[in-house]
Amino acid sequence: MAAHTRTYAVVGLTLVAAVTAGCSGSGSHAGSGSPASGPTTAGGQVQPAPTESNPPGDIPDNQVYVSYRPAGGSFTGFTLKVPEGWARTGQGGTTAFTDKLNTVRISAVSASGAPTVGSVTKMVIPQLRTQVPKFSAPKVSEVTRHAGRVVLLTYQGDSAKDPVTGKVVRDAFERYAFYRAGHEVDLTLSGPVKADNVDPWRIVSDSFGWR
Repeated sequence: MAAHTRTYAVVGLTLVAAVTAGCSGSGSHAGSGSPASGPTTAGGQVQPAPTESNPPGDIPDNQVYVSYRPAGGSFTGFTLKVPEGWARTGQGGTTAFTDKLNTVRISAVSASGAPTVGSVTKMVIPQLRTQVPKFSAPKVSEVTRHAGRVVLLTYQGDSAKDPVTGKVVRDAFERYAFYRAGHEVDLTLSGPVKADNVDPWRIVSDSFGWR
């Protein structure tokens, strides 16, 4: 009878040890599957990172600008700053720097006299009406930049249709006409009408200088 009692005790101890080991193993396995990092909702789902809410076309405040000096073309006697990293294209006497929805376009031509508010109104605006889709809201004025007094034409128009998405953007344009000694350089800055690019465009237009 004592032998049977000892046998039952050994079996009982064996079962307790097995259950204890099983519980310890389960706890170790659960610990190895650590929860995903990042904030979670009440339901335990990981929240995505917040999306930047800048309007389309905004040039970043930390944009770097580099000096541009034309190496060829009809006239090379000027320099200005353009945003670093923008794609550059050229055709004839025109060079353009583009990034996403914004463009800096520079054209150099020969001119018999300095542009005026009257000459831009009479000659440039009618020409742009035939070139810019849905051209509207033209306004001509004289403004001061570091290079001196220049004629500024502001207007709006539709962009070309995006070849991939088919979308058309409503653009705002600033066209500065710089002149010296028979040479005119037209600087056109464009981007979406809702973009806040006042400071970047001022940096570019103020950087223009003759050399």
